[in-house]
Amino acid sequence: MLLSDLAGKEIINLYDGAKLGLVGDADLDISFNGSVEAIILTSRGGFSGFWGSKGDREHLVIPWQTVKKVGSEVIIVELNNRSERVR
Repeated sequence: MLLSDLAGKEIINLYDGAKLGLVGDADLDISFNGSVEAIILTSRGGFSGFWGSKGDREHLVIPWQTVKKVGSEVIIVELNNRSERVR
């Protein structure tokens, strides 16, 4: 799969149905051997569902192991615990 194949896909949490963001607005954590370790989203003040106050810039780290399905328009992830997601 190419990075361009992921761009523009919405990330949806299977656990609570929340829209977490778009892959096009994300960074990828890639290991030295070339495998994707995580998708990293950065808050943009006022984002609904997950993000806190408007002035804070937080990072949502989505471990690649939590990716359940990559579809034609969405990526389904399963994140159960909010407190483990923010860095």
